[in-house]
Amino acid sequence: MTARILDGNALAQTLRADFKKRAEALATRGNRPGLAVILVGEDAASQVYVRNKVNACVQAGFHSEKLTYAPDVEARVVLAKIAELNADPRIHGILVQLPLPKHFDVDAVLKAISPEKDVDGFHAENVGALMQGHPRFIPCTPYGIMQFLADAGIDLKGKEAVVLGRSNIVGKPMAMLLMQASATVTVCHSQTRDLAFHTRRADVLVAALGKARFVTADMVKPGAVVIDVGINRLPDGKLCGDVDFGPVSAIASAITPVPGGVGPMTITMLLANTLEAAEREAR
Repeated sequence: MTARILDGNALAQTLRADFKKRAEALATRGNRPGLAVILVGEDAASQVYVRNKVNACVQAGFHSEKLTYAPDVEARVVLAKIAELNADPRIHGILVQLPLPKHFDVDAVLKAISPEKDVDGFHAENVGALMQGHPRFIPCTPYGIMQFLADAGIDLKGKEAVVLGRSNIVGKPMAMLLMQASATVTVCHSQTRDLAFHTRRADVLVAALGKARFVTADMVKPGAVVIDVGINRLPDGKLCGDVDFGPVSAIASAITPVPGGVGPMTITMLLANTLEAAEREAR
């Protein structure tokens, strides 16, 4: 068996073309979608992520603002800017790039963003809405994964789904979405006993651990759908995921590559959330 490669770049391109048309339609009504991205500090990876997000907005015809601050900026300055953006009618989505410097209270920063502009889906109000099955915004990476599964025609009803990782950004919301799609979900983490026992039961396996090539072929059920969220840099500078791609792709039915899999879809769903916020306001 050779796995079908779930191409994030191709799916993202298709979705973004539709988003651009919808953004143009809104712009003719004076309501161009707008995203503000706040970057604090000089983390190299964060700078790349922010640049990619801003470029994606421009290409989709969105209004975009990038706001950068020195790593020692006082938290009150950033909170004041968030308050300004909350009141700015040109801005429909606000994103604060994580991680933040240690002197920031991350929860306070996320809480400061208006729930109606929280396009990352991290505000407690939006987390609660997702839990109840009526999300305003879905966190971008899990949202992108669900788009992958839908586009691939994978019916989740009654399937065994295993999520590796329990973060607020990926693991927990991913589990909620899979349950809402009627899968039976197991969430594994660093304290899980006999991890391979669980992964070998999975019809759908989502790996979001941040450990290079951690998931090996002997941990995967033949014919499983494998979604690799991890992005790890090897000593030679190359990127790899949490899944040992070559051997696992020989037994899985479908798999996402790294790079070119979940990453492009995460940014794409950020655009989706921003567009949806603008469309709500325009109704």
